[in-house]
Amino acid sequence: MKLFFSFIIPVYNRPDEIRELLESLAEQTYENAFEVVIVEDGSTISAEHEVSVFQDRLQITYLPKPNSGPGASRNYGMERAKGNYFIVLDSDCILPPQYLVEADKALQEHFVHCYGGPDAAHPSFSLVQKAINYAMTSIWTTGGIRGGKKAVGKFQPRSFNMGISKEAFQTVGGYGKIHPGEDPDLTMRIWNYGYETRLIPNAFVYHKRRIDWKKFYIQVNKFGMVRPILNKWHPGTAKVTYWFPTLFCLGFLVSLVLSAIGIFAPLGLYGCYFALVFIDALLKNRSVAIALLSFLAVWIQFIGYGYGFLKSVILINFSGKTAEQVFPKLFFK
Repeated sequence: MKLFFSFIIPVYNRPDEIRELLESLAEQTYENAFEVVIVEDGSTISAEHEVSVFQDRLQITYLPKPNSGPGASRNYGMERAKGNYFIVLDSDCILPPQYLVEADKALQEHFVHCYGGPDAAHPSFSLVQKAINYAMTSIWTTGGIRGGKKAVGKFQPRSFNMGISKEAFQTVGGYGKIHPGEDPDLTMRIWNYGYETRLIPNAFVYHKRRIDWKKFYIQVNKFGMVRPILNKWHPGTAKVTYWFPTLFCLGFLVSLVLSAIGIFAPLGLYGCYFALVFIDALLKNRSVAIALLSFLAVWIQFIGYGYGFLKSVILINFSGKTAEQVFPKLFFK
């Protein structure tokens, strides 16, 4: 199958980020033609000028539209794209020069209608960004829950770096209106239609993610709230591993209570776990500072996700209300 790739990139008030991403797309070593579709999702700070700078270097289309959220914006871009294979990226990503070569090579060797690639920390990222990247990708944290070569279950591509064929997009109907959570929901519907997903390890991106602790907490808290909704929509995909951050935090509270009465073994297990996280982060990043910040990032991740997950489980299953009624801010109209 001859592939013509269309990059689909929604952007919302992030012109500086999109310029970095477009620069990395212009430097791709891939020899065949490809297309870039920028969907301006109702931004008040337009990226039109940044896009215009690359008109002579990329086959690029700029599509401004009213705000409707990232899922609907991706659908909007794919409906208007010329390619037969779409690559969906977040605007806060940077691609290495060989990205498209690696993606094409892997799809020619083993074609699938949907793939995902990993994310990594660019050397220019701040210490906090690198620590957050560790927490979001490590097998010792929730990074192992979404799926991967050494992770739990099938690989679930994420929309910061996700490929989907035009056929699969048209068959499944694209993204839903939930956010976050629109990408695992799409993946599960892709599975339901019998399409295969896979990880392409060499098709990685540098993903900036959230740049401060408050934004990071809000993000992972929403991830936690979304998961029980997805479990209810797709009951066959629910796993006990999704309870891990919640049980981890509750177990730590119990360990503190037990230590007050002289029982220190459970607290010692937590100490061993975080020693393992510290060593792993140190080996991966070669930095004591990043390893220490990774300790904080993992705590924020577990508390935010765990609290959001527990709250959502209770409200979704026992309130008698729909997910849209319980968490209206998680859905775009």
